[in-house]
Amino acid sequence: MTSADGIGQQVFTFDDYGALLDLVHNSLIVGAALGLVGGLAGVFVILRDLPFAVHGISELSFAGASAALLFGMNVVAGSVIGSLVAAGVIGVLGAKARHRNSVIGILMPFGLGLGVLFLALYKGRAANKFGLLTGQIVAVDAPQTAVLLSMSAVVLVALVVMWRPLVFASTDPEVARTRGVPVRGLSLAFMLVLGLTIALSVQVVGALLVLTLVVTPAAAAARVTASPVLLPVLSVVLAVVSMEGGILLALGSDIPISPYVTTLSFTLYGICAAIGAVRRRNWGRTAARTDAGSADTAREVTAAAS
Repeated sequence: MTSADGIGQQVFTFDDYGALLDLVHNSLIVGAALGLVGGLAGVFVILRDLPFAVHGISELSFAGASAALLFGMNVVAGSVIGSLVAAGVIGVLGAKARHRNSVIGILMPFGLGLGVLFLALYKGRAANKFGLLTGQIVAVDAPQTAVLLSMSAVVLVALVVMWRPLVFASTDPEVARTRGVPVRGLSLAFMLVLGLTIALSVQVVGALLVLTLVVTPAAAAARVTASPVLLPVLSVVLAVVSMEGGILLALGSDIPISPYVTTLSFTLYGICAAIGAVRRRNWGRTAARTDAGSADTAREVTAAAS
């Protein structure tokens, strides 16, 4: 057996796959829920140009989870606290885009440094440390499932309640402000919802790769459509497919789930980008033919008139 064959068997192992499938029932449910909220929140991350904020919040989420692991607390709770603190700071101090990036640039190394410190002090299982960075959804048990689903429901309800005014405030904040929409308050509220979404996502793909669940599906959907209805729907579909596919592919392997999720998500983005490029090229040709036809008609009318 060559080394390439050995690596291939490590990455894709389907021995006793049917028996193992029953063990990830909770993981598939949680994955679908996180794909739903991540896909929806990602729409506003793209509209509001917040991918950098997602990365910054994930570092503080990692620090909170690491602190909880060190002090024997609930890791999900620690992750949520870290995310909400980071989201609140970015929302308050980074209300303007030019200030936001500076705040995020300060928070990111601080959060990562704290997380590394807490993990260095932690003397427990190495798998717990690794899971905070790369995700461990395959090991989700019933109590964790209940907690993650409850948090997902909170995020979903919050997004539904603020959806229409948030779309308005995200696409044209100045007009929204003149129409009485509380743009500043909505921005802060969304940052907190985003923080909770990131805390959930960290449990799946880890702090290092959280962008693949919150940013990539929505960015892929935006390459195909700008429809306010189709964009969130397609974003959710892509996020759920990436999540569920990643879980199923990782099931028979010792490799963490995050490489599978990120690879699927990136592949789907590439497909959507290619589709978008082809459609734009076709639209350009159609527009050029239309313009040429209009010019010919104008010349014929001018000639007939003269």
